[in-house]
Amino acid sequence: MGFESKREEKEIKYAETRIYTDAEVHNYTEEELKSFKVKHDIPDLDELEKGPWPSFVADAKREALHRSKLPKDKMLVAPDVVEDMLGQLQLSFDDGETHWKHGGIVGIMGYGGGVIGRYSDLADKYPSIAHFHTLRVNQPASKFYDTGFLRTICDLWEYRGSGMMNLHGSTGDMVLLGTVTDQLEPIFFELTHVMDQDLGGSGSNLRTPSACIGKARCEFSCYDTQALSYELTNHYQDELHRPAFPYKFKFKFDGCPNGCVASIARSDMSFIGTWRDDIRIDQEAVKAYIAGDFQPNGGAHAGRDWGGFDIEKEVIGLCPTRCMVMEDGILKINNPECTRCMHCINVMPRALRPGLDTGISILCGAKAPILEGAQMSTLIVPFMKAEPPYDNIKEFIEKVWEWWMEEGKNRERLGELIQRKSLPAFLEVLGLPPAPQMVKAPRSNPYIFWKEEDVPGGWDRDIKGYRERHKR
Repeated sequence: MGFESKREEKEIKYAETRIYTDAEVHNYTEEELKSFKVKHDIPDLDELEKGPWPSFVADAKREALHRSKLPKDKMLVAPDVVEDMLGQLQLSFDDGETHWKHGGIVGIMGYGGGVIGRYSDLADKYPSIAHFHTLRVNQPASKFYDTGFLRTICDLWEYRGSGMMNLHGSTGDMVLLGTVTDQLEPIFFELTHVMDQDLGGSGSNLRTPSACIGKARCEFSCYDTQALSYELTNHYQDELHRPAFPYKFKFKFDGCPNGCVASIARSDMSFIGTWRDDIRIDQEAVKAYIAGDFQPNGGAHAGRDWGGFDIEKEVIGLCPTRCMVMEDGILKINNPECTRCMHCINVMPRALRPGLDTGISILCGAKAPILEGAQMSTLIVPFMKAEPPYDNIKEFIEKVWEWWMEEGKNRERLGELIQRKSLPAFLEVLGLPPAPQMVKAPRSNPYIFWKEEDVPGGWDRDIKGYRERHKR
């Protein structure tokens, strides 16, 4: 059964919400674009347009031209806001420092997180970007949009903001770049009342949960990423709306160990789909791959002749634990040794599939390099079932938060707290026994600091008796 919302979703009908006509939306030609020059000299940014890759500068110039030709009564932010943004960016390159002042989190009625304050320190030179606040908008699970929603929000942002958007930020949100303070409340009202849409998280709060496409379209997904993301987003609304944490906290949901949202590298708590039974094997399909009847990797590498498929070289020899072998034309897997790297399944998806006893692994502590450098998540729970109403997962989350909020310093992410207090201290709070899967690398420190209750006889045991029992 597919994922279904618990509440009726509002259908956005663009015919009823639109602000601009088709002629106003498509109001310039490619010839006009070629001859268009922004009002500031931006040589370094012009250089960024060169080369084979798409350029944000080219997109910004399109938007600048578009705004210059829109009716002035159909914009509540200055028409030249994009041009001033480009001019200030060029000056930042020249000076080797940013000219944006972080304004903290700009509050709106009843909501402490969601708007990122930005102010220019060159307001006299670039008046249209004196305020340049950024809004995060809570994206739908797995980023499924319909065109009515997208067109409506584009019109809204053209009218009340700069027209520039980022799909999507590292948190996952749709990011609306640049508006003035006076427009924040009207934008928030229209998002919530007209579009039935919430802001995303900003500041020291729960950031917007982000999920891969999951069971909606992926046959490898081991749990319903959309359902879990939706449930936790709604259940923890207060943590999203009102910053009360030591610092930001991110959930990300990967349906399988392929990690398409990179949760292991980008989230304080990663939920990665896994299985605890055996990989399913279709031996006839294995033979078909070997015979060349099926293309390996789902045909992803079909642009060149790589020669015949070699299962020893391309699958068995690349298994990190060497847990696979061909014997008498039969593929055998020593499943207890499998680390769920997904390589064999990715190469031969018609022959190999994840097991049927599925759930999640929970990892904690990933972050970008702000204070203590970049960190990857540490495996904390090797396997847990992920089924509605997800009470087992919520119980785990709240134990983690209680410890982090009690012990965490200001601007200290969960991973940094674990690093400072130690993994054993974290496991003790969670009531979990240490497990080999939690070890990232062989121990470099030869000392283990035991607790008295872990030592038979405690600290006052009879050492003479011990030595008597262990004579050389």
